[in-house]
Amino acid sequence: MIPLLSVVVPVYNVEPYITECLKSLAAQTLDDIEVILVDDGSADGSRRVAEDFAARDSRFVLIDQSNMGPGPARNEGIRQARGTYLAFADSDDVVPPEAYEVLVAKLAETGSDLACGAVGRLVEGVLEESTLHEKAFRRPELCTHITDKQVLVRDRTVWNKVYRRDFWERHGLEFPAGIYEDVPVAMQAHVLATSVDMVGDVVYHWRKRESGETSITQRRAELPNLYERLAAIRSVRAFLDERAPELLDGFDALVLEKDILFLFQALEAGAESGPLLKLADAWLAELGANVLATAPSLRRLELHLVRRGLIAELRRVRDFRRAHADGTRIVPRGLRTTNWYGDYPFFRDRRLRIPDEVFDAREELKLVARVEACEWTGAEFRLRGQVAMHRVDRKVGKVGLWLSDGRRRVPLEVRRSGRYGVAAAIDPARLAGGGPSWRLQVRAETRGLVLKGWCRDGDANSAWRFSVPGWSRTGMDITQ
Repeated sequence: MIPLLSVVVPVYNVEPYITECLKSLAAQTLDDIEVILVDDGSADGSRRVAEDFAARDSRFVLIDQSNMGPGPARNEGIRQARGTYLAFADSDDVVPPEAYEVLVAKLAETGSDLACGAVGRLVEGVLEESTLHEKAFRRPELCTHITDKQVLVRDRTVWNKVYRRDFWERHGLEFPAGIYEDVPVAMQAHVLATSVDMVGDVVYHWRKRESGETSITQRRAELPNLYERLAAIRSVRAFLDERAPELLDGFDALVLEKDILFLFQALEAGAESGPLLKLADAWLAELGANVLATAPSLRRLELHLVRRGLIAELRRVRDFRRAHADGTRIVPRGLRTTNWYGDYPFFRDRRLRIPDEVFDAREELKLVARVEACEWTGAEFRLRGQVAMHRVDRKVGKVGLWLSDGRRRVPLEVRRSGRYGVAAAIDPARLAGGGPSWRLQVRAETRGLVLKGWCRDGDANSAWRFSVPGWSRTGMDITQ
């Protein structure tokens, strides 16, 4: 009988981990699957473990090829696959029990070409959130597309997904040789799909290896690895330039956020700097000028130092970043005209003469405003909250508060308390004739800088809303 789902698993020198991986596949709640194990010339005991599973469970099939890398191994597995749907797993990772059932069910419900889900990072036996995927799956959505949901540019792995096999074959998708073979294919699939289903469930546990042979991604600061990563970046950019140019800025920004770190790590490690600096020039030449110019100020400083070959200074800035993982400060400079700069090493250093615009952080300033309490006194509501500027370690000069129902704005008298505290009184009579729900708008001004926004409800991301007592189209009061 034809299985519903084929799972392709390349296998190469993963003896410490493969048993846990294959057990997780055998335990899937969707049992109508076949697991195609492709031994890519393993030199350890991985093949023996794979043989044992194939002997015990008829859903497991073992095939061989000489060592050619994960891309060709996956391609061979796809050629052997018989399922209606197609998935991939790496043999050192773990798939949660209900993952494939959830993903296949979504595709059966919607008719989309692929379904994808959130990822956990397995570090020393503890499951953490994958920093690569965390922003992509905060708001799940069915029947969407990467050009509408551009955060999916961050979803560039193939193993947290299930694909329709006829979609895969119709577009002739194939993994290239090399060690970053999944990124180009993942991006191509997202763009070529008619629609995509995003689920919030964690559907894959991506392992950071603790013992045995290190994975490809853990050898990412090696020079050959960096050259292959650049080749993958070029491949993706060429495809996007032709098929979805609106995604280029988002992809470039992700390269500057994630991929460039491996280049920094190699430079910090004291590897031969000449080839690395030449490679860095090639990387930066690939990326759009707009993305380079609008990168966060601390990243712009790192890139400036790399361009100038200032490796010792780069190490100092990288140490500074790690020492300030909770956030770096932005400070005002200037008397008549105030500008805002990152408080980083080498600012206005006479020896290095780095231009001030490298440190310019004005666009990174954000308003932080939240309501902590709103209590009825018998005569009025008393509101308490905090207003600050993110990364600015000083009291806001002026604060204004307004209630808005979308048509009217009602100003409130603001009282300050402490460094960030604000308080105001709300007389419901002033809101008569307005809507049932009002939001609190904030205007903050410091040294000529003005920021506006809405107050959040405590630490939540949602806007705080004030519901007017006694107002209801149905005659029922709306409680505060």
